[in-house]
Amino acid sequence: MQNKINRINEDIQRVLAVHLRGIKDPRIQQGMLSVTAVDTTSDLSHAKVYLSVYGLQSEKEFKKGLKSASGYLRRELGQSLSLRHTPELEFILDKSIEHGAKINSILNTLEIADGEAEEAGIE
Repeated sequence: MQNKINRINEDIQRVLAVHLRGIKDPRIQQGMLSVTAVDTTSDLSHAKVYLSVYGLQSEKEFKKGLKSASGYLRRELGQSLSLRHTPELEFILDKSIEHGAKINSILNTLEIADGEAEEAGIE
């Protein structure tokens, strides 16, 4: 059963990634959008969709846009996947990619002398 849920999660993630790019709402198209994960309940009634947006201007407007588009996305999901029940979609912002990029930029700005880098095991 767990393998089936994992497969459904991957399918939902793939389909939503395609359809989210096609939405013309400027509240949603604020930056580079990625569907990072989907977590569906075992009865397929709810699905948590984790989204990462690099370059997000307004989180509040983004969430309003997603709420507005959720019916459309759910309908497209139902048409693309042959599921008995199309799950209710709950969108959650995943800030891990943005956080990682911020840490990476901080690390890149650090100046480490060659001798110190060799001692630390950094190439």
